[in-house]
This record gives sequence, C-alpha cells and structure tokens, in this order.
Amino acid sequence: MKRTLLYLIAGTVISFLLNYFLFGSQGWKLDLFYGFSFGLAWGIAYFLDDVKFSLAQKFSISFLAMGILAIIGTLIFNFELAVPSVIKFSMVFVAYYLIASFRSSKSLRK
Repeated sequence: MKRTLLYLIAGTVISFLLNYFLFGSQGWKLDLFYGFSFGLAWGIAYFLDDVKFSLAQKFSISFLAMGILAIIGTLIFNFELAVPSVIKFSMVFVAYYLIASFRSSKSLRK
C-alpha cells in the first residue's frame, strides 16, 4: 500500500510539473487534476497488479475510477475538460499492463 501511494503522489507531481512548465499550462487547477489522473492510474494499476484480483475485478475497479474522475472533473470544470483525464487514466493503465506483459512474470511488482 505504501508503494501504491508513492506511485500516486510521484505520478501526480511529475505529471503536474511536466504539464505546467513544459507542455503549456491550461491553468494550475486543471494541470493538477490531469496530473492526479495520471498518478491515480499508476497507483491503481500497481495496486491491482496482484494475483488476488481477477480480471473482472481489475476491469471493474478501473472503470469505477474512470467514472469517479469523470464525475469530479465535471463538477469542478465541465465535461469537455473532464474527458481528457479519463483518457489519460486509461492510457496509463493500459501502458502499465502492456509493459508488464513483456516480463516473464507478467507483473511489474516482482
């Protein structure tokens, strides 16, 4: 659980800093929200990278997280600005498991 939180915080901070200073800021609040979606994806993907979770559970939890991101983004900003956070989340989540698939253990935890 400590590493999950570490990935969440590190992913949020790194993504926020890159968006804010290098890629052109859309406002610090929106950049922070997009950074949070990036960090949340890495954190949840790492947390779910365990044999105790079935594939259906992994899908359900990731879809629930995407739904929560869409709701929070819609409440704070608007739906058009919330959608990129869901796209970032799904891309990072898929990238995590794509990278893991190249390892013999099929996991990045080991």
